[in-house]
Amino acid sequence: MGVPGPRSTTPAVSRPPQPGDLIADRYELEELCGTGGMSSVFRAHDRQLERDVAIKILHEHFADDPEYLERFRREARAVARLSHPNIVTVIDRGDDGGRQFIVFEHVEGENLKELVLRSGRLSVRRALELALPIADGLAFAHDHGLVHRDVKPQNILLSRDGEVKVTDFGIARSLHMEHGVTQTGTVLGTGEYLAPEQASGKPVSPATDVYSLGVVIWELLAGDVPFVGDNFVAVALRHVNEPPPHLRERRPDVTPRLDAAVQRALAKDPARRFPSMTAFAKELRTCLAEAEGEIPAVDPELTLITPPSTAPARPPAQRRRPPRRQVRTRRRPLLWALLALLVAGVAFGAVLLLGGGGHHGALGGDSGSSASTVQLSGVTGYDPQGTGGEHDELVGRATDGNPSTAWTTETYNSQDFGGLKDGVGLMLDAGSPVKLAQITVTTSTPGFTAEIQSGDSSTGGFAADSSSQTVNGTTTFTLNGATAQYYVVWITQLPPAGGRAEISEVTAKS
Repeated sequence: MGVPGPRSTTPAVSRPPQPGDLIADRYELEELCGTGGMSSVFRAHDRQLERDVAIKILHEHFADDPEYLERFRREARAVARLSHPNIVTVIDRGDDGGRQFIVFEHVEGENLKELVLRSGRLSVRRALELALPIADGLAFAHDHGLVHRDVKPQNILLSRDGEVKVTDFGIARSLHMEHGVTQTGTVLGTGEYLAPEQASGKPVSPATDVYSLGVVIWELLAGDVPFVGDNFVAVALRHVNEPPPHLRERRPDVTPRLDAAVQRALAKDPARRFPSMTAFAKELRTCLAEAEGEIPAVDPELTLITPPSTAPARPPAQRRRPPRRQVRTRRRPLLWALLALLVAGVAFGAVLLLGGGGHHGALGGDSGSSASTVQLSGVTGYDPQGTGGEHDELVGRATDGNPSTAWTTETYNSQDFGGLKDGVGLMLDAGSPVKLAQITVTTSTPGFTAEIQSGDSSTGGFAADSSSQTVNGTTTFTLNGATAQYYVVWITQLPPAGGRAEISEVTAKS
């Protein structure tokens, strides 16, 4: 057995830790791995269990600062209760002669920043394969009441065996705490990955980590961060004020769906991001399946910028009639063709005059065509009395113009949701405040009961804007005329034939 070298007789806290130091008569420091503003991390050898570990030691000038000392201890307590394959495990913590330390599992490999610097931008598939375990680890932390607040590539470790682990919860904050700043007013986080609410000193939430992970994914795919600047403040202000560039401007091979997912994660307003890290992870999994060819590529943003692929029933019937007449008369003289069209026009006008009494007088026939189609986009499943969402990864299917795809509720054991809640819904965004006249819902699971609710914010506060109806096939709700940006198809009773409801298409007119 080897004899350890002489240990310094100088008190530990009078100098920085260095390789060769023995911490708590157990952990022998071997190599300095990194130093930050608050602590240093060493690779060390655990003499008791004969294994390598990572040990984080608080800088000595913070040892007497109650705020930093509590933050350091909080990290150990917080991470110690997070047992997840994508979060670095805490092994031990203690005080060795005034030196505060935390011992973690040692991950042999590199961090994500080192990978990007070494390899440049990654393939879409590889970037998503790395992003998903990060999202899973953070979702687990959120479920246990902890927001990381410093998600960045340097805090993502990649083992040589391919494991991905989130580390450094040093500035993590419990969800019940109120502000994203310390008592001294210092904004916590790293500038390039800082969410707007952090930069503004506003409360943090799981959406804060969603934003930062969105920046990380942007960097993995583009090879650089979306916002750069001369200093921390300049970068932070860009996060607050400037819209993020689209990934497809830098990477045309990125699918529209993935571009839209990253854009949503980088929304300035936390309420407009994914409703949870779990929802973000679900969408990333769909993007990965799309990249691997397991599902056909779709463009979720088309529902925001183009009209639906199918038009209302009456106009197509009117447009199809003239071509059929042309086929029958194409060999006749032009005069006969014009006369035929004139007769058709007179007949059509007579129909409108006779059948339009329920509209606006003689103009009633134009009321259908004058109504403007308002394109809605799916925001999230709405489950205020449950988990907060309902198959959020599928909401885009309800407004994609494809009746063969659908958003669906979770599956329940009774029509009344097992008595657990008053209802669930599908939240939709009209893009800006608008007074809708009607919303039409198409379903392949007829028999459920629903109403339309509206509101000014995606965070809630919705009020009924229609009567309650049973949805069978295609059902149109006549709205009461409220002006709102957000609308919810609020389902109060599931269909009798099954424990879930599907919505394949939602269209709207003002």
